[in-house]
Amino acid sequence: MCRKVESVSNRESNGWTRRSLLRGMAIAGVAPLLPGTAGAAPGSSGVAGGGFSLVQDGAAVDLFVDQVDDPAVARAAGDLAADLERVSGVRPRLRRTTSGMSTTAVLIGTIGASPVIDRLIAEGRLDTAEVVGRWEASVTQVVERPLPGVDRALVIAGSDRRGTVYGSYDISERIGVSPWYWWADVPVERRTTVSVEAGPVKRREPSVRYRGIFINDERNLTTWSNRTQERDKNIGPETYKKIFELLLRLKANYLWPAMHPYTDYFNKYPENARLADEYGIVIGSSHPEALLRNGVHEWQPWAEAHRNPDGSLPEYDYTVNPRVIADYWRARARQNAAYESCWTIGMRGLHDSGFQTRYAKTVPEKVAVMNRIITDQRRILAEEVKATAGPQIFIPYKEVLDLYNAGVQVPEDVTLVWPDDNHGNMRQMPTSAEQRRPGGNGLYYHISYWGTPKSYLWLDTTQIGKIWQELRRAHEHRVDRLWVINVGDIKSQEAGLSFCMDLAWNIHRWGPENIEDFLVEWTGRQFGRQHGNEIATIRTEFYRLAAERRPEFVDRGTISLVHHGDEAGERMAAYRNLLERTKALGRKLPAAYQNAFYELVEYPVHGAYLMNLKYYWADCNALASRQGRGAGVNRYADLCEAAHAEEEALTRRYNLEIAGGKWNGVVNPYPTDIPQAPGRPTVVRVTPQNTSGLGVATEGNETGIARPLSFSSYPRDRRFVDVFNTGFRSFTWRASTSHPWVQVNSTSDTVTDQVRVWVSIDWSRAPVGRNEARVTFTGAGKTVSVPLRVSNDGEEARRRATGFVEAHGYVSIDAAHFHGRVARSGADWRVVRGLGRRRAAVEAVPSTATPITDGVTTRSPELTYRILFAGAGTFPVTVFRLPSLDARGNRRLAIALDNGPAVVLSGQAVATGRWDDAWARNVTEGVEKLTGSLTVTRPGEHVLRLLMVDPGMVVDQIVVNTGGLPATYLAPPESYQPEAADREVR
Repeated sequence: MCRKVESVSNRESNGWTRRSLLRGMAIAGVAPLLPGTAGAAPGSSGVAGGGFSLVQDGAAVDLFVDQVDDPAVARAAGDLAADLERVSGVRPRLRRTTSGMSTTAVLIGTIGASPVIDRLIAEGRLDTAEVVGRWEASVTQVVERPLPGVDRALVIAGSDRRGTVYGSYDISERIGVSPWYWWADVPVERRTTVSVEAGPVKRREPSVRYRGIFINDERNLTTWSNRTQERDKNIGPETYKKIFELLLRLKANYLWPAMHPYTDYFNKYPENARLADEYGIVIGSSHPEALLRNGVHEWQPWAEAHRNPDGSLPEYDYTVNPRVIADYWRARARQNAAYESCWTIGMRGLHDSGFQTRYAKTVPEKVAVMNRIITDQRRILAEEVKATAGPQIFIPYKEVLDLYNAGVQVPEDVTLVWPDDNHGNMRQMPTSAEQRRPGGNGLYYHISYWGTPKSYLWLDTTQIGKIWQELRRAHEHRVDRLWVINVGDIKSQEAGLSFCMDLAWNIHRWGPENIEDFLVEWTGRQFGRQHGNEIATIRTEFYRLAAERRPEFVDRGTISLVHHGDEAGERMAAYRNLLERTKALGRKLPAAYQNAFYELVEYPVHGAYLMNLKYYWADCNALASRQGRGAGVNRYADLCEAAHAEEEALTRRYNLEIAGGKWNGVVNPYPTDIPQAPGRPTVVRVTPQNTSGLGVATEGNETGIARPLSFSSYPRDRRFVDVFNTGFRSFTWRASTSHPWVQVNSTSDTVTDQVRVWVSIDWSRAPVGRNEARVTFTGAGKTVSVPLRVSNDGEEARRRATGFVEAHGYVSIDAAHFHGRVARSGADWRVVRGLGRRRAAVEAVPSTATPITDGVTTRSPELTYRILFAGAGTFPVTVFRLPSLDARGNRRLAIALDNGPAVVLSGQAVATGRWDDAWARNVTEGVEKLTGSLTVTRPGEHVLRLLMVDPGMVVDQIVVNTGGLPATYLAPPESYQPEAADREVR
């Protein structure tokens, strides 16, 4: 039963136009929008002082970097000069000596590597407390008369070379140059006068030492690079220069390069590694690429050149050819020894296949082989790279995690890099002993993925709240040595990547109450503060809809067309409303912002809408066919194909028109060689005939009218009836009601394919009690009478209700709408905004709390929900929890009613990697539905209790089925409760 999608959903009303105080401050300009500036957040500090002019009256200050300072510092200073030119049209001189400098200048240098900086420190004129001796820290401060002939200077001093680099880029961002100025075409506002606050500003050590990305499943990026950057290469030095610069502007320092067969491997071009070092980027490699070796490209030539004595090719199996493989690794260690690198130890198969061990069959045998591999690799690094052979990492990915848990011995100075399940759920956290290891812990996290059970490579669809919840949980377990984020092709992941790097720089910047404010700030940087709130609202709703179902996961028959007011139609109405809002805002933006707006806002929203729309129409087409419709079947087929054609045109515009074709090939939902987004769904058609016939299908019924329309005086919702034509010739229909208090929005019309009629109740006239009524439809010589069941407890009962009220055979609760909260045993529940399928979810915290398995009802932190039940009985309860894992533990919570016993519900704790099991369903749907039952001994008000068993569990919705609730993908609309209209999410 399908309706026009232009109407706006009433299910989500005004709740999320309300913002926290912090967001309001940001919009008003009270809270600074740029990280690292004075007062911006914990982790930076500063005292406001007089401004420092960088460009004034057509003249720019000189920039100085000492000749002996690191090349990365001089190169970043060159970018600062270019940024000042982007803003002002005037390019400063970059000086390498102090003679002949301008009277005001910017002095950029690294402590211990810049004599000018060291002298200022020795003279007590530069405050480097909490900077000197730290990792990537810096201070920016105005110093009077720092050099002969220089009256005043803005000094940027870093604790190490990257600290200095980040200090320089911080100035760039403060003058209005976005890190995404090139990668997302964010315009730079021109000004004739450019100045910054005098400071001092200190940027303390980042929360995570190594922060970076993995370019992976990079078919689109490779296509784009070959077409627009280097036609003789498939991602080469010119492309990596752009990537290195972006990383540094995002305050990242680490990269796993692209590695697939269609991409040139990193060391194919020696200048790649040299350039990375000159920029200050640490190069590492992913889990199948031990010691910086790209097995996809490099093993076969090596094997050809190092055949076995019998002429056969060596296998990439350490139980078969250990010497050849060790020499293969040694050659790369020797080649890259001079550069700051991160060395992956351990082994998997070529091209991310499983660990191959022909002569080790059992798990203990495989563990022994892995231990031998690590020992040999460590010897190679000690001999070839020597004292600089670090950091070293071990990545227990997929089956290697099982081997690690079974006894692989990883040296204490090696960083353990914990992977997620490829869908944003960390598989396990380090134990207290692992947290104390000198090598520390890291993580490998996906916001883009190719593989089982479904891939998501097209759009940035992982909720900011989900990223925060999992990465913050990891950091609480001291996972702070290395974070590497799988970003696929980079493009389309701009917001998610920015948020990950923001968290890695300062984990305390964003909390559960203000996560959404990141989008206000971030979009304000790209499009101006006056638009930050509106674009953030659009992005937040975009993420929420993706949390219901990612656009890449859309398929046939998932979301109901017939239940709960047409779930699928409601979803499409929400998308249509979002798209209209997006386009309306885009029309207000100046021409200079149109490219960036299309890339960062309009294309993701419009693309996701069309991907959902074509599958919606395909489902409507199939339902129309089952219902025996005529013209409607073909109409929905046409609409489906038109939506697919529009989606293709949308992507062509991105690739061929936006920014003058700069991004040709970078976005494609259907790339070759890798799993694709859903394509064109199949549709059916019927042969037109010059006939007509009345068909009626009501809400709750795939076909016909067998399930009566249900009405309750509590939610006072409406129900639909689809009046359709079984042929192709138009006819006129009429509707009449059995009682005057039954209302229809239309009593007659002419129908060619379908008309949706809405039925409601005039509650001021309806009699109290349980009543039955009918709406009768007549047309084309046929009459159909639709049954109604109306439950009216009266206005007084509605007003007296104090909690969620049962109606239509269920109670549906948004978990964040609790009535009471009790903290116990050092743990509590908290609300996390912008998380889950609704507007917020609740999380059991801290994630490091001890599980509570005994005395749950008295010792566990709890949330309480008042419910008014109409009857008694034992009822199924479904708790919608967001997937989270613990391969060495459990994922449990509990529910109880009143003072009754706790019912413990256990969730999936292990990522199986299968495509057809509970884990696969959970990550595809974005929730796990935990089921249990509770006994209601009498009608009336009761208290449902949500209790923590394992920490870190996140609950989104709770549904009690009191009889007749149909099975649907989405939870039903939230049940009526009197205070809901005025409630702000706690």
